[in-house]
Amino acid sequence: MADEMGLGKTLQCITLMWTLLRQSPEGKPEIDKAVVVSPSSLVRNWSNEVHKWLGGRIQPLAIDGGSKEEIDQKLASFMNQRGARVPSPILIISYETFRLHADTLQRGSVGLVICDEGHRLKNSENQTYQALNSLNTSRRVLISGTPIQNDLLEYFSLVHFVNSGILGTAQEFKKHFELPILKGRDADASEEARQKGEERLRELVSIVNRCLIRRTSDILSKYLPVKIEQVVCCRLTPLQTELYRRFLKQAKPVEDLRAGKMSVSSLSSITSLKKLCNHPGLIYEKCVEEEEGFAGALDLFPPGYSGKSVEPQLSGKMLVLDYILAVTRRTSSDKVVLVSNYTQTLDLFEKLCRLRKYLYVRLDGTMSIKKRAKVVERFNNPSSPDFIFMLSSKAGGCGLNLIGANRLVMFDPDWNPANDEQAMARVWRDGQKKTCYIYRLLSAGTIEEKIFQRQTHKKALSSCVVDEEQDVERHFSLGELRELFTLNEVTPSDTHDKLRCRRCVNGRQVRPPAEGSDCTSDLAQWHHSADKRGLPDAVLLAAWDAAVTFAFYQRSHEEQRGVL
Repeated sequence: MADEMGLGKTLQCITLMWTLLRQSPEGKPEIDKAVVVSPSSLVRNWSNEVHKWLGGRIQPLAIDGGSKEEIDQKLASFMNQRGARVPSPILIISYETFRLHADTLQRGSVGLVICDEGHRLKNSENQTYQALNSLNTSRRVLISGTPIQNDLLEYFSLVHFVNSGILGTAQEFKKHFELPILKGRDADASEEARQKGEERLRELVSIVNRCLIRRTSDILSKYLPVKIEQVVCCRLTPLQTELYRRFLKQAKPVEDLRAGKMSVSSLSSITSLKKLCNHPGLIYEKCVEEEEGFAGALDLFPPGYSGKSVEPQLSGKMLVLDYILAVTRRTSSDKVVLVSNYTQTLDLFEKLCRLRKYLYVRLDGTMSIKKRAKVVERFNNPSSPDFIFMLSSKAGGCGLNLIGANRLVMFDPDWNPANDEQAMARVWRDGQKKTCYIYRLLSAGTIEEKIFQRQTHKKALSSCVVDEEQDVERHFSLGELRELFTLNEVTPSDTHDKLRCRRCVNGRQVRPPAEGSDCTSDLAQWHHSADKRGLPDAVLLAAWDAAVTFAFYQRSHEEQRGVL
């Protein structure tokens, strides 16, 4: 089940369980027990949904804590239930608990297993996959709004889990499908390789469609307000630029990567550059300790700088964020969600809120599931004075409903487009009444644009295989994606340069996207501009001069006017 977010996958699965537990062509139940496996943060949510939709007709057994002995005992009694009407026919359990107690669950059989956020099973070698695979069940449903997160072999693992053998072995799949498809999608591919890739892609889609349901959020546009999504490139400040230059000259991992090697230190270098793009304060300690790449860098900071205050003027993105928040606060009653991959960046957001006297709430991995629900409920209440909701993308990306806000800022990009998609879907969902504005901030010419380009590449691959998009342009060769450790100081947007855009003259769009063109997967079809003319959002317009160099933007759909 690969429907995109917000299309009711949970409800469809609850309906399926209820139907199978209560009826069959012979008039008696088709199954006696079902197991739902989900991330631990969603176990309670599943239990609540079952109660909500089945109104107490079924008592699910939800396991979200307890000693090993207690859990084993509960699972054993669940597995021992037999007959037409068992007392607790639905077990809800986390992936971790399932893996640890797989022995108990493998002693009997169950009629149906449902795996939520099923992209957890993208690696058929890991223990969780193998534990679930050896569960004695004849019906498997895997739920994932983002079935392709990184590569086609992961997609193979998911399809193989629900329909073993349909795509052959992993080796056969790699040889017959993965290699020709990837070869054909490379920007430098020959015509022959492209044609072969297209053929294999069509063959793969026709096989997988036998066991896949996929609907996109396009069908929601009739029921939701307009969403305006904006990718905003921001210039680095002189301090960020100088620190970035020095790092590229000094750091040894840069040489490793250029030679095509990936070491642990190259990963930490990538993190250092990503943090520098967010704010120089995040690498201040490294400069104090003269860590590799930052020797002598302390002198570049302003006199008296201690790293304790936020100083938004030292970071292009932080300056733009400061303007976005100030203009939103001054001109509307809108609330804002701020998302980052780093808790250290959330700390900076807190300092900025205290400096500007904005009321805020913060949710990261340290907050208990129970407390999360209370915080979310309070924020969504229109009478709540909180202006900002801070979110760690890892802790709050999935399943949270933040319709109290209608503006969301993704402060830094994730390697995995699915994580960003999940986080951005928090405000544009059922119950939202206002126009939604999504801002994705990127530091122009830096590693952040490279990460965003890699996301675009993965999304294009996903839309080809899962959504059967035929004409997603092959913008980025795999070679280009290795250019992480470069800095382009003069470009307004490295991503726009890479698109080889045919609708622009001197960085200005002179021809709009074709009527009806698909914007969800192809960035080249978005409106874009190197100046503020034509922007659909007054807030971004007001923040432009702070440090914005380029913007891509698109509307989800045109507003449906009521007929008088």
